[in-house]
Amino acid sequence: MSKKAEFSAGDFVVYPTHGVGKIVGIEEQEISGHELELFVIKFETEKMTLRVPIEKAKVSGLRRLSSHQQMELALSTLRGRSRVNRAMWSRRAQEYAAKINSGNPISIAEVVRDLHRNAGQPDQSYSERQIYESALERLVRELAAVEKIDRVAATQRLEEMLQAA
Repeated sequence: MSKKAEFSAGDFVVYPTHGVGKIVGIEEQEISGHELELFVIKFETEKMTLRVPIEKAKVSGLRRLSSHQQMELALSTLRGRSRVNRAMWSRRAQEYAAKINSGNPISIAEVVRDLHRNAGQPDQSYSERQIYESALERLVRELAAVEKIDRVAATQRLEEMLQAA
């Protein structure tokens, strides 16, 4: 199977550090005297375009959207008990960022679950809130793309699951 056949223009993909994007084309460019074929990926929410060499797509972690089964597994993670980590906040923040940037929906769901606060629970610090919102946004975008629903409906679905947990 050729590298190009793995993804094609119009496919939604997940790039670990940026989340869900859409391949808008495949182009050739000369960079430092080498001809490279590149996937051109557009990330609407960040208003950003990323060019990933086709040869480096696998190594960079570029992947297809999760299947419905994978997404259900991630969502079932939200229903689990949050893990209380007693490590210093700086260490936990690094672990949470690594999970978010892994692009793995289950890892991202763990961050959402662990940082979610219901009414009556202590407030989050600013940095906890930022990490929580970043993880939630990543999960919402992939859920919306997988389920072919808008981000508002995906957000509502996740928040309902979190309230019920």
